[in-house]
Amino acid sequence: MDKVRFIYNPYSGESTIVTDIDKVIKVHQKYGYEIMPYRLGRGFGMDKAFDDLDETCRYVLIAGGDGTIDLAVNSMKKKGIELPIAILPTGTANDFAKYIGMPEDVEAACEQILNSKAKKLDIGRINNKYFINVASTGLFTDVSQKIDENLKNTMGKLAYYLKGLEQVPNFRRLKIKVTSEHGVFDGDMYLMLVFNGQTAGNLKFAYKAEADDGLLDVVIFKAVMFKDLVPLMIDMLRGEHLEHENAIMYFKTDKVRIECHEDIVTDIDGERGPDFPLEIECVKSGIEVLGVNIH
Repeated sequence: MDKVRFIYNPYSGESTIVTDIDKVIKVHQKYGYEIMPYRLGRGFGMDKAFDDLDETCRYVLIAGGDGTIDLAVNSMKKKGIELPIAILPTGTANDFAKYIGMPEDVEAACEQILNSKAKKLDIGRINNKYFINVASTGLFTDVSQKIDENLKNTMGKLAYYLKGLEQVPNFRRLKIKVTSEHGVFDGDMYLMLVFNGQTAGNLKFAYKAEADDGLLDVVIFKAVMFKDLVPLMIDMLRGEHLEHENAIMYFKTDKVRIECHEDIVTDIDGERGPDFPLEIECVKSGIEVLGVNIH
């Protein structure tokens, strides 16, 4: 019987996957697959999830948020495992899973996965790490890192908003140098995001991004006057902000270098990223994903 390695984070989101495990097994049994569960926890890190795989394993099913998916992809790349992955969106934001069209209902998501063919999608690489959705730096990018895990799981998105409000007094200009084939941005900014997906915190910053075009979408929020931020926010609500050239620098590229000497950190899908300087590139067709339903 073909097998599926099922990796789940019991603490992701509101821990709903714990009560949905039977649904995962039921749907897979219907299609002739045996589920091999692996529970992430203390002493049972991501790397161990791939220790006992053999040729009968057909794909890796990951239940969790973007951070859990990142851990799985990085571990697979490190071990040279080229199996397709599939995602059950059970985290707090689930930005990448929503972008590729995964239903929140676990049973419906399993059906969609098992009735699909694997699709090759791009991933990002930042220095020696991979990311699936977004790498960022600047104001508010470390909000997720500062939230207590229990608070995040209990309050969900509200915890992000409350922690974000705490960061408002730190609002300031940040000096950064960004170099790509499109030229150099050497100036002040508030926030910079490099997308493989489209959203961060369920906000669609990069609505022109495509996950299979071999390019990353770079969005830099320039340090403009406050009066110029108001029309930008209005354009964001309309989904037209990427054309707001006086406040935003936007371009697509397969490679970008970022240098910064400010006291700020980087973020990869809600987890701490590497220190500056950053070398970010797109790995075209870097992973195979089941269940993709992008319109």
